[in-house]
Amino acid sequence: MPSTAGREANWQNRTLFHGDNLAFMRAMNSETVDLIATDPPFNKGRDFHATPDSLAAGARFQDRWSWERDVHEEWLDQIQDDYPHVMNVIQGSRSSYGDDMGAFLCFMAVRLIAMRRLLKPTGSIYLHCDPTASHYLKELMDAVFGKRNFRNEIVWCYRGGGVPRTGFARKHDLIFRYSKGKDVTFNVDDVRIPYSESVMESSASRYDKSYRSNKVYSGYRPNEKGKHPEDWWPIQPLMPSDRTERIGWPTQKPLTLYARIVAASSNEGDVVLDPFAGCATTLVAAEKLGRQWVGIDIWQQAAQVVRRRLENEVSLFGAAEADSSVTFTDTPPERTDDGDTAAPFLRIKERVAEPDGPRWSRKQMYEHLLAQHGPRCMGCNRTFDDPRYLELDHNTPRADGGINHVSNRILLCGPCNRLKSNTYTLSGLRRINKQRGYMV
Repeated sequence: MPSTAGREANWQNRTLFHGDNLAFMRAMNSETVDLIATDPPFNKGRDFHATPDSLAAGARFQDRWSWERDVHEEWLDQIQDDYPHVMNVIQGSRSSYGDDMGAFLCFMAVRLIAMRRLLKPTGSIYLHCDPTASHYLKELMDAVFGKRNFRNEIVWCYRGGGVPRTGFARKHDLIFRYSKGKDVTFNVDDVRIPYSESVMESSASRYDKSYRSNKVYSGYRPNEKGKHPEDWWPIQPLMPSDRTERIGWPTQKPLTLYARIVAASSNEGDVVLDPFAGCATTLVAAEKLGRQWVGIDIWQQAAQVVRRRLENEVSLFGAAEADSSVTFTDTPPERTDDGDTAAPFLRIKERVAEPDGPRWSRKQMYEHLLAQHGPRCMGCNRTFDDPRYLELDHNTPRADGGINHVSNRILLCGPCNRLKSNTYTLSGLRRINKQRGYMV
């Protein structure tokens, strides 16, 4: 049995944080979560609104993305300097799809990096999406979690109205399942599916014939606990007429779907996190199955929805218990671990520590070097009339332990930057340029 040991959590069970999930995840201790099951935005290019006169009335969120409006400079600095493989995925999506997909992936990348740090060694993440961005999210998750830790692409298939005239009806979502490492929690017996009557009758008939003819039964005998589930799940979405579970949230998913995820990849008492908690389906599933949970959402009324759903859908909760047992706060917890911001798998190892003092942004370093050396490529000595031809890079590559400090930064033209890549130092690049006749 693999060890599920992690570190001590710095929050209480049944906590719902209100605000930007990135700030809260960065404030949570490393390796304190067993399972992340979440339903983030899909990059659908539109706004979503809750049903009027419902429990979620007034809820809305924007699922449209802009590189200029939504991408923070701090995110780009972190990704470009420390996670170049992640940056390659983002830039590739901008080229093949557009800036809106790049902005969405940048938003998701910094959060997935934080999520990976929070998972215990045996932890898993289930990320819900649809074909709008699934191909790009799969590549992004390969870069963050490692392609060897991809476990399943689960197809949630369903029926419903709306059929296009010129194509097949789109009636499925995708759920990507990744693990933190090689050892992983997976409880197959807890999620087995009953066999159909025809399968059971056919198996019983074959076994009975073998017994009566005194032959050895060589067929497959169904497991009494049920069938091992496939990676396509035919579960119907919530209907508008559903009065027991549906709360009016525009993208609400059925409890059955997330209960299967929680049962499969966590044990009783484990910690489940949903950083896009929304209408609290993951949290309710965790509570019903005896797991601890923590959620994060930017919607102010999320606490009310969680409390009412616990009251209505979890038999142990009355109104008083639902109100008193859930901690709702907009204050991030205090880190009590080493304060690391990324998992060692992702973070580039530095042989020299960063100097003390505030860290400059890439923009500040670029402007400093431009003022110091002018619009000149330090790799080939060419001077440009437009500084936009120059790119910020490291002298000693990050792969060799180079630091992000301005003392290890240089300005290069595009051809020199691509030639240098993560292979050469500046002196090595200049030597190659001299040999090839590229120096001015």
